[in-house]
This record gives sequence, C-alpha cells and structure tokens, in this order.
Amino acid sequence: MAQERLRRWVSFLALCGVLERAVSEGILDSYDLKGGVALELRFAEGARATKDIDIGVPIERTKRLRVFQDAVALGFDDFTFLLKGKPLNMDKVDAVRLELAIRYRTRAWQTIDVDLGPSGRGAVELVVPTIRGVAAMGLRIQSPVRCLNLNEQIAQKLHACTGPYSAGRARDVLDILLIDLLGELDLKAVRAAAELVFAERATHAFPPTLQIAAEWQTELEALAKDLCYPATSATEIETRFRAFIELLAEA
Repeated sequence: MAQERLRRWVSFLALCGVLERAVSEGILDSYDLKGGVALELRFAEGARATKDIDIGVPIERTKRLRVFQDAVALGFDDFTFLLKGKPLNMDKVDAVRLELAIRYRTRAWQTIDVDLGPSGRGAVELVVPTIRGVAAMGLRIQSPVRCLNLNEQIAQKLHACTGPYSAGRARDVLDILLIDLLGELDLKAVRAAAELVFAERATHAFPPTLQIAAEWQTELEALAKDLCYPATSATEIETRFRAFIELLAEA
C-alpha cells in the first residue's frame, strides 16, 4: 500500500477522533463523513483514493466554521490541528473549504483540505474502518466513525454527476459503479434516497440521464485502470452507468 495514502488515512481518522471528542464534550451535536473518504474508510483499497475530506455538521452555515475551530482545538491523543489560510466559500454546495495542518507530537504530520458542509438528512451510520496498516504504526485510531448513510451518499453522488454543476464530477460515476460492483447497495433504498435528494435540490429530474463529456473520458479510463474496474473504456463505463440508472429507476 502507498505510504502517502496510509498517512492520509491516519490524518482522516485523527480528525474523526477530535470530532468524536467534541461530540462527547458537547461542542458538536454530531458530524458525518461524506464523499470519497467515507467510502475509503468503508471499503479501503476497494474505493478510489481521495485527498480531501467532506464533513457534514448539523449547524447553520454561519456557525459551522466557529464550531469546527472549537472542536479541533481540543486535539486528539498526540495530534493537534491548526487552520491555515483563508476559508473558501463554495456557495453552490453550501460549504466552506478549509486547509487544516495536522501535527503529531512536535512534528508536522500532514496538511489536508476539509470541505465543511451541512449534514445529510438520513440516519448516520457508525462504520468500523476496514483499512490495513494503521495498527502496525502504533497510533491510536478512532473507531467507529460516523458516516453519511450509504444510500444517501450514492443518491447525492448520482445527483452531482448528472446535474448542471457536474463539471469535475467524473469520479462520482466510478464511485457509484465500484460500490455497486461490491454488492453493497440496496437499490430500493437508494432509489428512495435519490428521489428525495432530486426533489429537494430541484435542478433536474429523477431518473437522470448521462452523457459522458469528452473531458471526462481520459479521467474515467485512468481511474478504471487504477481501480481494476472490469470496464476500462469510457464508452463501456457509460453503458454500465446507464444500465445502473435503469435498474435503480425500476427498483
């Protein structure tokens, strides 16, 4: 396993640890991991590697940053956290992007990007990370971690990669197909979650249509090869994704 990926996993789990501490001390009511990190902690190498972490907190947007700062100031075990630079507001997705520096004891450990947004509407799932190699490092890790439930996460990804703001979302297509390939989805539950997400965001109809953009083709094919997905051409990936949408619509 790549050491850089293992190091990121430690960073993500240390951040989960401090957020869990914030919950126990009453600073946060809850939190949930979303995006690629939530999938990595569920499925380890079976999921796409990601460099940033999406976190939902059940607080209005104007208060999220202050509460997050108060939370990470607690520290976790021998890890400390410090916000760097100026937060970037991402109005279209109701989130703010932060740069978070992580230190272990007296040394710099890693700097990660954090996208801080609203919590999902469905139930949070407690997930025991499946990643390998952390225990051998002798570091304390948080387990379980709080993740957005898988049905809603897939519904959100489906909405994101098929909607009007889908630029740069090619990875969501492979995320959905990979999780489906693992046999981890309850299609009826995913459909119910998708219908709610699409109705709430009201940008396009469910079931959606997909036309693979030319600029996505190279990225999709590279991701498919890296992840050993059985289809490696953009055309076949598109065919499989359309078939998934059809099955979902009929579930």
